[in-house]
Amino acid sequence: MNFLFQFHSGLRFLVLLVGLVALVYFAVGQVTKRTAGKDVRVLGAIYSGLLDLQFLIGIVMVALGRYYPQLIGHIVTMVLAVAVTHVLLVRNRKKPQPGFLLPLVAVAVSLLLIVGGIMAIGRGVLTQTAFVG
Repeated sequence: MNFLFQFHSGLRFLVLLVGLVALVYFAVGQVTKRTAGKDVRVLGAIYSGLLDLQFLIGIVMVALGRYYPQLIGHIVTMVLAVAVTHVLLVRNRKKPQPGFLLPLVAVAVSLLLIVGGIMAIGRGVLTQTAFVG
């Protein structure tokens, strides 16, 4: 369980880093009015894949007994972050001409939800935590 907790806690930094990179990339693409290519889809897939892995590890930890009442807010915000990301990225992919706006909104909203979810359990976004107990 300690390994899963440490992995979940550490993976958060990678999710946030890739999210910030994607946010900047999509914002620059939107502002410069470039044509969205395969790179938008790939970066969105990397971000959503890491977010899915993070979510899966969290669910496994809860299923294995790592639960306390403060997690309710954390779980709700993370479910919303995953849902928003997937819905908007899929909608963008199915458009005749995919763009940068929907991926930009997807990543921005999900990052805000992730930060809120981390804070819901009383942790700092950029602080490493140690498993106690």
